[in-house]
Amino acid sequence: MQITLPWLKEALKGAGYICGDDIVMAVYLALHLEKPLLVTGAPGVGKTELAKVLSAIFQTELIRLQCYEGLDENKALYEWNYQKQLLAIQLAKEHGLAGGKEQDLFSEDYLLPRPLLKALLAPKKPVLLIDEVDKTDEEFEAFLFEVLSDFQVSIPELGTLQAKQVPIVVLTSNGERELSDGLKRRCIFLYMDYPEVEKEVAIIRAKVSGIEARLALEIAKAVNRIRSLELEKKPSIAETLDWAKALLLLGAGGLTPELVDKTCNLLLKEKADLDTFLTQLGPEELCSMARERGLA
Repeated sequence: MQITLPWLKEALKGAGYICGDDIVMAVYLALHLEKPLLVTGAPGVGKTELAKVLSAIFQTELIRLQCYEGLDENKALYEWNYQKQLLAIQLAKEHGLAGGKEQDLFSEDYLLPRPLLKALLAPKKPVLLIDEVDKTDEEFEAFLFEVLSDFQVSIPELGTLQAKQVPIVVLTSNGERELSDGLKRRCIFLYMDYPEVEKEVAIIRAKVSGIEARLALEIAKAVNRIRSLELEKKPSIAETLDWAKALLLLGAGGLTPELVDKTCNLLLKEKADLDTFLTQLGPEELCSMARERGLA
């Protein structure tokens, strides 16, 4: 398959992923240069969704490594199936069979691939999503960028295993800590921000079947205004879509103060954020702003 910029842009759009040329270009370069794509930005701007969409576009497996504090090499790369090894030793003793020797017990038959090794051994090029890499510690990050540099791993009992296909790698970061220069050098960098009103209208209309243009515009303008407040957690795109679906379910043709007051908990999930919204903006002012003509 020849991947061109126009093809990629249409493929992303066809999969319901509405994005600008900056995202298309970064993905295009990552695919052709076979380099990992490091996507940073606030939670809920579509970083993880990009990996899912790429998996759908190329009709390939999505392998996800969810990062967390304390994640180590064994949990990310491989483990030995100790239960199967013990069973093999027991059966060998009982029946006088071969198979209890160390070289037999530490073969690929007893290997449990975790996400990184699974992606390297996949027969068809997969999408490897390394989600929230900023939650890991620096030691794991150093191990990770060495794996992503050569796309091979060394297992003491088996030797070096080379990737059968260089996977499409997407790393995401919410910016909880600064990532190392070593990791950044090995990646194509992409920063994602919350969408502008016009783009969010397009996302709403693509994802929420049956919604009218007027309601989609008022929702996008309202969410954009709410995100401008000093909040602990700004509404994500997914929460915008949940709000749109709820308003459509309630038969809304447009925003009203009553509807906003009853459903704003779909956007704001912290008591402090609800208080901020009610004291600094409020349902009536929000609706008045959302009903104004134009995108601003």
